[in-house]
Amino acid sequence: MDRQAKTKKTQIVVIGGGAGGLELMARLGAKFGGKHYDLILVDRNRAHIWKPLLHEVAAGSLDANLDEVGYRSHAYRWGYRFFDGTLEAIDRDSRQVVIAPMFDEKGIEIVARHRIRYDYLVIAVGSVSNDFGTPGVRENCIFLDERAQADRFRQRLLNACLRVSRGMTIDPGANLFVNVAIVGGGATGVELAAELYSAAAALRVYGLEVFDESRLKITLIEAGPRILPALPEKLAAAAHKELEALGVRVLTGTQVTQATEDGIVTKNGETILADLRVWAAGVKGGEFLKEIGGLETNRTNQLVVLPTLQTTRDERIFAIGDCCACPVEGSPRPVPPRAQAAHQMAATAFKNLCRLIEGKAPVPFVYKDHGSLVSLARYTTVGSLMGNLIGGRMAVEGRLARFVYVSLYRMHILAVHGWLKGLIMIGIGHVNQVIRPKLKLH
Repeated sequence: MDRQAKTKKTQIVVIGGGAGGLELMARLGAKFGGKHYDLILVDRNRAHIWKPLLHEVAAGSLDANLDEVGYRSHAYRWGYRFFDGTLEAIDRDSRQVVIAPMFDEKGIEIVARHRIRYDYLVIAVGSVSNDFGTPGVRENCIFLDERAQADRFRQRLLNACLRVSRGMTIDPGANLFVNVAIVGGGATGVELAAELYSAAAALRVYGLEVFDESRLKITLIEAGPRILPALPEKLAAAAHKELEALGVRVLTGTQVTQATEDGIVTKNGETILADLRVWAAGVKGGEFLKEIGGLETNRTNQLVVLPTLQTTRDERIFAIGDCCACPVEGSPRPVPPRAQAAHQMAATAFKNLCRLIEGKAPVPFVYKDHGSLVSLARYTTVGSLMGNLIGGRMAVEGRLARFVYVSLYRMHILAVHGWLKGLIMIGIGHVNQVIRPKLKLH
């Protein structure tokens, strides 16, 4: 018994394989994989896709099969174990996480409820769309929180375009359109609106001879005074102008009171008819996080953490990414839910886990705002860089901004796969842009 206790491995469990969780596993695997440590990743999906790309998956301009990362192959590469599952509870007394049972599409149990021991636990489950309790949203709108939702939107979009194209073929004079309403003028909503016009313009090439972007009507609805509040006002205004030039109807200062099967109802009484309704109006932590394991959470279900990214009530439990509320020195608001924040938090969490294992004190997380970039598909990219510099921002537009926007994803690839494989995958991506169709039509 004593011998088993002496040889017991230090077990580090990460819940959630998003940008932060997957990058953390790569770092942990590179340092501890195959040694006297047991590294475990738990996620309810079997593959990872970078969340900022989901609007491209939804529009069909990106084939997720080419860009997703299979967890099991990644685990083999970096020397950790992957378990399918969803976090249900945390037993802090016994240092165990409870994983919910898994069922197939027929309701047959695949994996029973079980427990996983941990010495250190990192929660990196990301965020979900916040409907703010608006009636009808959950039943009648599509969210873009994960790949399955993006795939569902793409199929419905293609069906709607086919219906309009077929109707125009039968009756060339028919006044038919595909109507899309997008609620939320943040990066996701704005990028999706532009990407849809880019995709619609390409559909004629792929068999819908009488269909093009002129048959697409998009309404972007924002409750705030302007779109893209994370960007400087000048750049947000430029994006607003660009969207209207494409044909998007942009409504600011417009609150949504209800979503129906036919469209979106606004506070002023207007019903915006829409075949497809997308909700991208904010994020929050999943409901299952609310005071899970007795940990402190805020009103949006985020786990409240110390500057070291350790939860306030348990130093052995960390939280990173969108699911945590991390304080920013000198600011009343926590670190914003961005991919760059998750990337930086993964690096700090890794450093602090190493320090705790070595018996050293953890160091505080320092968020460096590298600015924001918003891609308007092939049309342009607007944004701000060097947001942490005192005295202002450097605005970038056009090709330079597009290059930087693409570079953010390449940095993620390198962090997840390592330099050699990452560079190979970036090269393959360039080849696919040439030899593969511009749209995923199935």
